[in-house]
Amino acid sequence: MRRADRLMQILLLMRGRRRTTARQLAEWLEVSLRTVYRDMADLMQSGTPINGEAGEGYWLEAGFNPPAASFSSRELAALEVGARMLTAWADHDTAQAAQSALARIHAVLGSTELPLEPLYAPPSAYYPRDRLTPLRDAILQRQALTVQYQDAQAQSSERILCPVALFFWGDRWVLAAWCALRAAYRSFRVDRLQSWQPCEQNYPEDISLDAYVRQHDCSQHVANWLQQNNRRAWHAES
Repeated sequence: MRRADRLMQILLLMRGRRRTTARQLAEWLEVSLRTVYRDMADLMQSGTPINGEAGEGYWLEAGFNPPAASFSSRELAALEVGARMLTAWADHDTAQAAQSALARIHAVLGSTELPLEPLYAPPSAYYPRDRLTPLRDAILQRQALTVQYQDAQAQSSERILCPVALFFWGDRWVLAAWCALRAAYRSFRVDRLQSWQPCEQNYPEDISLDAYVRQHDCSQHVANWLQQNNRRAWHAES
């Protein structure tokens, strides 16, 4: 990565975050801490409104927006692959949004400017993707759900769930939720949900994705990914 591109990437990574440490930036950019310190010093000397405090990290002053950045050919290729995957496996609204965003890129650059990418996602016509939209809405609204769930032994049960995230595991979606029946965080396969309906009340603030990551038997690489990206609503990667 060119140094100018790296400096722009630093600003984009810091945007919208309260604090960003030099170690986080070094991991995301795959450079040394010394390189990050040098880049931050240069950005500050150039007049970029960045504040820093030992032990607290760096942050951008309120109201500052980095200048618009252009995409590299590999970044455009990644967006193309992402749109194909969302079209194949996400709910209708998300798939349409991905296709619309990609169409805008094609309209601005022209198809001849976009690199050909040989990565494709097979369609999932059999998968109940229409369930993702109401589940995502429930997560965003912090809405508890009463569900009928069928487990791997085909045993059905009624549960009250407080959904906190959706995970995609390659061939299925999983709903992460606090389960009132078990009084613990559990994971539920979306394709095994037989029915669901909203409860009258929203669930408490202390039920969260962070708590799920801490208490659920979640693999360490997923936990690290969630903490680094500071996701709080809906997740579609693992």
